[in-house]
Amino acid sequence: MLKIIHPEAWKPAKGYANGVLATGRQLYVGGQIGWTKDQVFEAHDFIGQMEQALRNIVEVVETAGGTSENIVRLTWYVVDKADYMASQRQVGEVYRRVMGRHFPAMTMVVVSALVEDEALLEIEATAVLPD
Repeated sequence: MLKIIHPEAWKPAKGYANGVLATGRQLYVGGQIGWTKDQVFEAHDFIGQMEQALRNIVEVVETAGGTSENIVRLTWYVVDKADYMASQRQVGEVYRRVMGRHFPAMTMVVVSALVEDEALLEIEATAVLPD
């Protein structure tokens, strides 16, 4: 069971939740990058890699018996803030296509590099699946 926590006097959160209260089995998904199951980068742009990373996360969650609705937290690591900011409309479109209108607690951090040189972002997730 998930409940979005939002302090009453705060402005609405757009595209994320300030807090998620959950009960159930916890699943921690390691950082996913924009490569395929064969560890091949088919996309070399931010949006393409973002979509693949989110699809990878959803596949891990589904393998554990959950759905994207069970994801309670996403932490994004991006190497180019300007690229992310310039792609906001597409980010929203792709996010909704993969995750639906489910917006967990999220954090985004700009980093200087990732271990895989071709990776433009890495996303880790926490999901809570029903008992």
